[in-house]
Amino acid sequence: MDPVLIAEDLLLLLTDDATGKPVVAPQSLTYALAGAVLVELALAGRVAVTDDGRWGSGTRVAVTDPTPLGEPVLDEALGRVVEKGQPHGAQALLATLGKGLADTLRHRLAQRGILHAEEGRVFGIFPTRVWPAADARHEAQVRSALWDVVVVGRRPTDREVTLVSLLHAVDQVPKQFAADGMSARQLRERAKALSAGNLGGDTVRRAIDATNAAVMAAVTASMVATSASIS
Repeated sequence: MDPVLIAEDLLLLLTDDATGKPVVAPQSLTYALAGAVLVELALAGRVAVTDDGRWGSGTRVAVTDPTPLGEPVLDEALGRVVEKGQPHGAQALLATLGKGLADTLRHRLAQRGILHAEEGRVFGIFPTRVWPAADARHEAQVRSALWDVVVVGRRPTDREVTLVSLLHAVDQVPKQFAADGMSARQLRERAKALSAGNLGGDTVRRAIDATNAAVMAAVTASMVATSASIS
């Protein structure tokens, strides 16, 4: 069995096991998953992420090694980065990397027996598909490890700090790791500190910063659109 990608673990954490529906808005999910793929490419030494000092907005991505990794999702993403030319703006690139990504990951997880697809119809007309858990053991192990990092304070691996940082980007840390004696604010502060801790190096931190900025921009745009439709 192929290793589970960071993006796959993130998707599991951001999917309700019972309903099979995402627990965040679709655009936020897209950017978060794309950010996980970008970070994994950075950790593998395939891309470099630089910035001009402006948080997220000035971040650019360049290919440093176009050699395929032998992992289909990562190789497709690397190919998209190469096609875009370099260096390329990270936020725009995240939108490209996120196209179709969630469904690709869901099908992969279903093939592993971790998720399963359930078909339905809205109003008996419009077809729908959700992806509830078929086997939640892997997700439980991931969440337990992240609990040790966020709540207990264990030093994280690069993979764990990436997951915590991306969960923080979509404001899911308090919901994922609600703990007796710790407020939502304290959990957010711990996640923020981990994200800023530079454990994965400058490239990883910048990739996460770009993802944070993209998610915030998506949330802001959604709020503006909602406000406009009400007024």
